[in-house]
Amino acid sequence: MFKLASSLSGRCVSRTRSGSVQTHLAAGAFFHKYHLAPLDTDVPEMPPCDFKPEEYTGLSKERMMEIRQQYCNPMIMKVTYYKKPVFIHQGYMQWLWDVDGRRYLDLFAGVATVSVGHCHPKVTAAAEKQLRRLWHTTNIYVHPPLHEYCEKLASYFPDPLKVIYLTNSGSEANDLAMLMARLHTGNYDIITFRGSYHGGSPQTMGLTSNAAYKYPIANGLGCTNTMCPDVFRGPWGGSHCRDSPVQTTRECGCAQGHCMANDQYIGQLKETFATSVPSRIAAFFAEPIQGLGGVVQYPKTYLREAYKLVRARGGLCIADEVQTGFGRTGTHFWGFQGHDVIPDMVTMAKGIGNGFPMGAVVTTPEIAASFAKGAHFNTFGGNAVACAIASSVLDAIKEDGAQQISLNVGNYLMTELAKLRDKYEIIGDVRGKGLHIGVEMVTDKASREPLPPEAMSEILQHIKDMGVLIGKGGMYGQVTHSTSSDYFTFRQHVVGIPHSSLTSLLRAPPLITGAEMLRRINPVFFFSHPFRRSAFNPRCASQRRTPISSLRFLTRPCTATRAENERLRGESQCQEINTTNPQQLSALFSLL
Repeated sequence: MFKLASSLSGRCVSRTRSGSVQTHLAAGAFFHKYHLAPLDTDVPEMPPCDFKPEEYTGLSKERMMEIRQQYCNPMIMKVTYYKKPVFIHQGYMQWLWDVDGRRYLDLFAGVATVSVGHCHPKVTAAAEKQLRRLWHTTNIYVHPPLHEYCEKLASYFPDPLKVIYLTNSGSEANDLAMLMARLHTGNYDIITFRGSYHGGSPQTMGLTSNAAYKYPIANGLGCTNTMCPDVFRGPWGGSHCRDSPVQTTRECGCAQGHCMANDQYIGQLKETFATSVPSRIAAFFAEPIQGLGGVVQYPKTYLREAYKLVRARGGLCIADEVQTGFGRTGTHFWGFQGHDVIPDMVTMAKGIGNGFPMGAVVTTPEIAASFAKGAHFNTFGGNAVACAIASSVLDAIKEDGAQQISLNVGNYLMTELAKLRDKYEIIGDVRGKGLHIGVEMVTDKASREPLPPEAMSEILQHIKDMGVLIGKGGMYGQVTHSTSSDYFTFRQHVVGIPHSSLTSLLRAPPLITGAEMLRRINPVFFFSHPFRRSAFNPRCASQRRTPISSLRFLTRPCTATRAENERLRGESQCQEINTTNPQQLSALFSLL
């Protein structure tokens, strides 16, 4: 028997020579075991696609790995996804192709970066046009793309957020925002949430509160972390806390219009003010929805109250919109607007350029004036090609109605995922807004302990092997992270979804394997992504099937009795109930 390390106390995870894996929890916790089965050989095909990628004739996979190991920094290998890496060659809209010509559905959007689809025709045309005219000049000269874009971007912000400084990345934007806050306030200390990620530069490493992204060196002097108001995993939370179509399943005794969890988390912030920082601070950084931390949503009024407390202590309020900006949340173009607040600074990157390296800091004239006391020069910030691309991204989002699409598709997706959560112990929480969605996997709902890392890795590996790329997040890597690009064309008959089809899709036996559960989850993840009209043939239902995961978990419905738990606890082998039904898998695709 081979031991597998577990990061959770009170649990031993072991693998037998036959491949069976058993998880033993501490006394009082539910008992779970799962089986890592061989990859299914009868995997249904991907939906058809009319785009033909170029034939790859470059370096072999073996040679690329040799170069990666010999000439690339070892960190590149460390962050490489999957045991068998994906060798990407070409992309178009929601699709990616590897060097062997295999097609993948990219539900992670290049790590929340591709906002309107790979090689969007409008964005590609804008880049080509600018490349023929002028590749690069700097801010020491006046060139049209910079000024045209700054004026256009400013129009998306409320007063007084009208002054823009362009950068090359989110880390650089947040680093600059830290500097500007300290210059303007004359104070030094900055507060962020635990579990946050705001960049990897020496300064922003202090803002980031996740051990995986920390180095044992002095970094982020003056940065303090406070408790993240996570209403699912945190000590307080209820069933009415979030601004989301889906709430937690935690019990809630709050009076109408009042959130006791919010009061408790605000109390923690006040304690941070009282114990960990000076009486005057420089800034408070927060994502409207915590991204890498696990798509964490806060109580509805938390940021509004937190901003008041921060400003009373001389600090600036900074919204990190790197993942939530550009319409991804659906209800608003910027995530902070969903909290009914106006920050003093907004930072952004990723989706701003649809994958082209770019970032920005947007602030008020007064704060910008403080920054101008010294001299700051950025060689590539405001590059002509970057500005042309970013301008076309804004046009594509507006012309395609991407924000409304994100809202409609995201609400539907989360509502259907919540039905699965209500049936299965392994799904602890579904949350998010628009197409910024997280599904938290747990050992059981009572303890809310994260699913073991090795299990999450196997899930992602198998899903990749069957042609779908998704991400993961959370402090323990226990959250599947879907940040699909906003570009999605609704078919008319999607609006009137037949209830009978959904009922058929979601019908399940009392006990169900994780493979079958993922068969049911994956079609919904497909639905979250921005398909073009040409991506599906509506008359060919047999081609609209989803990849199937072969990782099998023995789970049980939430209504299982103590006697049923004891029966499962005493079993020596994993049981599987095979409920494979391709017709059910095709049901949802027929709606597209």
